[in-house]
Amino acid sequence: MTASQRLASICVLVPGQSILSGSKVDNLLELVVEILEKRQLKAVFQPIINMLNGEIIGFEGLIRGPLDSPLHSPLTLFEGAKACHLSVEMEHLAREIVLEGYAALNLPGKLFLNVSPEVLLQSPSQCDELLAFIQKIGIRPDRIILELTEGQPTHDYALLRDAATLYRARGFRIAIDDLGEGFSSLRLWSELRPEYVKIDMHFIRDLDRDPVKLQFVKSIQEIANVSGTAVIAEGIETAAELVMIKELGVAFGQGYRIARPLDNPIRIVPDDIANALAQVRINLDPQKIEIKKGVVTALKIMRVVTRVAPEMSNNEVYEMFIRDPELHVIPVVKDDVPLGLIARADLIDRFARPFLRELQGKKPCTLLMDTEPMMTDKDIGLQVLSQAIVEGDRRHLLNGFIITEQGKYLGIGSGHDLMREITIMQINAASHANPLTHLPGNVPINEHMEDLLRSDVPFCACYVDLDNFKPFNDVYGYSRGDDVIQLTGRTLVAHSNPEQNFVGHIGGDDFMILFRTDDWEARCRRILADFDSAIREHYSAVDCARGGYISEDRRGTKVFYGLISISLGVVQIKPGQYTSHHQIAAAAAEAKKQAKKVTGSSLFVDRRTATWSAIS
Repeated sequence: MTASQRLASICVLVPGQSILSGSKVDNLLELVVEILEKRQLKAVFQPIINMLNGEIIGFEGLIRGPLDSPLHSPLTLFEGAKACHLSVEMEHLAREIVLEGYAALNLPGKLFLNVSPEVLLQSPSQCDELLAFIQKIGIRPDRIILELTEGQPTHDYALLRDAATLYRARGFRIAIDDLGEGFSSLRLWSELRPEYVKIDMHFIRDLDRDPVKLQFVKSIQEIANVSGTAVIAEGIETAAELVMIKELGVAFGQGYRIARPLDNPIRIVPDDIANALAQVRINLDPQKIEIKKGVVTALKIMRVVTRVAPEMSNNEVYEMFIRDPELHVIPVVKDDVPLGLIARADLIDRFARPFLRELQGKKPCTLLMDTEPMMTDKDIGLQVLSQAIVEGDRRHLLNGFIITEQGKYLGIGSGHDLMREITIMQINAASHANPLTHLPGNVPINEHMEDLLRSDVPFCACYVDLDNFKPFNDVYGYSRGDDVIQLTGRTLVAHSNPEQNFVGHIGGDDFMILFRTDDWEARCRRILADFDSAIREHYSAVDCARGGYISEDRRGTKVFYGLISISLGVVQIKPGQYTSHHQIAAAAAEAKKQAKKVTGSSLFVDRRTATWSAIS
C-alpha cells in the first residue's frame, strides 16, 4: 500500500477528525513511520512489590513515544499505529525497547511485558524469535511474564491456549492484565490458567470506601486461592488502598502510591511503604460480618447423577428421563472430562416438535447437549459461584452446573440447592448482626477482640452508652428511640477509620469501638461533640429550649431529665495485658460506669499506669 493509499484509509477510519489533538490526519502516518524507523520509543519501569514484606518482585515495562510528539502518550501512540495499520510493528518495537532497557539497567526480579492477543497468536516462529532475542541480550525466559492485554473481544480461546502452551514450553509465564475491565477477562482466566492476574485499577480506586469493589477484590482473591494464581492489584494510589490490599491478602501490588514509572526505577521501596506493610496483619474486615466456620464450597451442594457417554443416542437419553421423573439434567462425560449437559426440559421440548425425534433420535446425544455449561471447581466458595450464576446466562440457574476437581467430572449442582444454601448462610450472617443498626453484634465483637489479642497488637476498647435514654423512650416512643440508636451508630462509624477500627453494637443503647489507630482520643472527642449537636434534632423545640423534659420515674414521681448524652469508657490494651475478651469487656464496662458519673457527654480513660481521669 502506498503512502497516499494508507492516508486515504486513515481518513476513512477517522472521518472529519484526527485522533490526535492538535495534529492533522495527513501527518499521522509520517509520525508513526518516523518513530518506527528511528526507534524513537523510551522504556519506563514501574515496580511490583510483595505486599507481605515490601520487596520488589519485578517491574512492568511500559513505553512512551517521543517527548515532544503528540504520540508521547502510550494510548495515543498505539491508537495512531492502529489507524495506520502498523500496530503489530509498533508493538514489536516497543517490546524490543523494553527488553533492552530491562537488560541494560540490570533490574532485579521479573519483567512483566505487555503483549496483545494479536501478537501472541502470530506464527510459532515468533516465539522462537523472541526467545533468541532475549538470549542475545542476556535474559532468561523464566524472568519474562507475558502480560496479555485485551483491547478487543477474544473469541478463539483454543488458539490462545495453544499459544500460551507454546510460550510456557519455552520458559515464559503468562499474566492477564486489567482483570474486570476487558471484554471476557474472567473467561480468559478460566481458559489460560495464568500464573498471574492483574486487577484493573478501577476496582482498586477507593476500595476502602466502596463495599462493591471490596467484595469484587475479595471474590477474585478467593478464586485465585483455588486456582493457584497470584493476584496483582494495580493502580494503588492512596495509603488507605495500600493497607486494604494488604489486609485482604492480595499477594502483590503496583501503583503511584508505591512508585511511579521511571526510566531508572527504584530498587527499594520507600520507608513509609515498608513501614505500612510491616504492620501486623489482622485478617478481618472490621465492618463486615463474616461467618467464622470457613468458606462453604460447591462440594457442599454436589449431587452424583448418572452420566452418559457422548456416543449414547438421544433416544436412550430420552428414555432415561422418562424412567426417572426426578432426573432433571444429565452430564455428558468422556474419560472423566465433562463435555456438556442435557437438560430434561430442553430434550423433551425438542422431541415434542413434529418429526424431530424421528430425525434426531438415533443421533449422538452431543447433538442436543449444551456445549458450554457452567463448570466450577469443587473448592469454589458458594458466594463466588452465586455471583457467577447471577451474572451469567439464566440457563445456568435453571439447568444447573458441572462440579469438577482439577478439570475432572465429579457431579452436578443445581440452582435451587445453591440458592437454598446461600439463604441459610445469609440467615446465619444476619444472626450475628444487630437488625437495627446492621452493625456487628456480640459474637463478632468478641471474635475481633480475640483476633487482636492473638496478634499481640496494642489497641483500645471503648464502651459506649447513652445517658437518659430510657425516659426518652417513655416520653417520645420507641420509634424515636430507634432513631437515636441509629444516630449513635452512624456517629460512631463516621469517626472510625474503617481500615483499622471496629464498631460493634452490643444491644440496646450499648456499643463497642475497638481502636487500632493512634488518634483514638481525638476521635472520641469528635464523637462527643457531634452527638451533642445532632441529638437536639430529636427533641421538641420546647424541650430543647429548657434543656430537657419531664418524665415519671418507676415510683410515678415526675422527674426532670436532661437531654440524652453519650458516655465513652476507654481501656488501653497492651500486648500480654489481657488473656480473653471477657477481661477486656469487664474492664471497659467499669470504665463506662466511671464516665456515666460525669454529667453530660463524657470520656473516661482507664490509663492503668497513670491516674484515672475523666474528660467531659
